[in-house]
Amino acid sequence: MTTTRPERPLSPSPTSWAGPLDPAPDAGWTAPQPRKGFFTDTSVCIGCKACEVACKEWNAVPEDGLQFLGSSYDNSGSLGASTWRHVKFIEQPKSGHPEHDPGMAGTAAGPPATDLLNVAADQALLGDRMALGTDTNKVDLGIPSFELPGRAEGAQRTEFRWLMESDVCKHCTHAACLDVCPTGALFRTEFGTVVVQDDVCNGCGYCVPACPFGVIDRRDGPEGAVGVGGANKCTLCYDRLKGDLTPACAKACPTESIQFGDVDELRERAAQRLATLQGQGVTEARLYGHDEGDGVGGAGAFFLLLDEPEVYGLPPDPLVCTAELPGMWKRAGMAALAFGAAAAAAFLVGDR
Repeated sequence: MTTTRPERPLSPSPTSWAGPLDPAPDAGWTAPQPRKGFFTDTSVCIGCKACEVACKEWNAVPEDGLQFLGSSYDNSGSLGASTWRHVKFIEQPKSGHPEHDPGMAGTAAGPPATDLLNVAADQALLGDRMALGTDTNKVDLGIPSFELPGRAEGAQRTEFRWLMESDVCKHCTHAACLDVCPTGALFRTEFGTVVVQDDVCNGCGYCVPACPFGVIDRRDGPEGAVGVGGANKCTLCYDRLKGDLTPACAKACPTESIQFGDVDELRERAAQRLATLQGQGVTEARLYGHDEGDGVGGAGAFFLLLDEPEVYGLPPDPLVCTAELPGMWKRAGMAALAFGAAAAAAFLVGDR
């Protein structure tokens, strides 16, 4: 889908190499809108992939090879030019953290075994429905049944859990992809998001290695197809934002794992959710991408994770690659001047 860049005043930014601090005004918008973004709460993601489907349908993103990967139930693999939303399925066979929750000793790493809802559900599946307020008699429905893994003869929960995360472009405050683009195909919108213009992109690919998250990529496909050869990524449904509509992925999410709104308000909501989970004993919960003091100046799309970022395939300390560019040019200039002075001195000494 071609995104047309609206007319706006162009003003060079003194912070453009390191990325803007207040994205839309710094990019030259005279009437910027409140910055929009996503807060993705992975603790309530069920891995349904409705967000992936909605993204593809609304943005006419082509199918990119739905294949059984052999490593997970995930069939889209990773973010890319034709996968703008990607639900990660992380199968984590590891023991719990009894030092944080004694009730987890000997049980799976996942929702605490002390959680009343989980205990009630497990007991109900074994036939004891007292915790759910019903009788404890098993009901034979006359259909084939099976035991849950690890539930033979009343065994404890198996040493296994699912972690699911709907990943997306982070729409960084300090966006390296935007900094390195030589054609202006990437631009900052009035909502503080970063968008690619298909009809301006020349397919140079500079933005691909610049992204610290590996989000943006060049699209493969038959010659002449839409977007093939050019860079593509999430636009945060720029066309829907201009119509005051919620992005397709957030609209389709059945559990509100993907929450859309003003970034400042989302950060407050994320902090409250983190405090709630940690108060319930989920001590591994943490926020990722919300900190304005990190290496990308904070993300417009940030996450609540239930384990280390590396578990989700996310860099623990992302850094915009252009942050040091002014200093590099300065040092290069000083070196060039020193070299020129040395060459001139050698020439003058040689003439004597």
